[in-house]
Amino acid sequence: MLIIPVKEGENIDRALKRFKRKFDKTGTMRQLRSRQQYTKPSVKRRAVVQKAQYIQSLRDSEEI
Repeated sequence: MLIIPVKEGENIDRALKRFKRKFDKTGTMRQLRSRQQYTKPSVKRRAVVQKAQYIQSLRDSEEI
């Protein structure tokens, strides 16, 4: 449960922005979306490897 104390005279938009930032950091929505469908472990591993290859290629191109 997220608790966002709103200070006296604080703008509600600022408090809402703090709530959204804190909510994003918890990763609740990402977890809900990932649980909506089953992903095989081999597919997960393949995605992790592909992401690592992509990041490595970006770093290699940056060094040149």
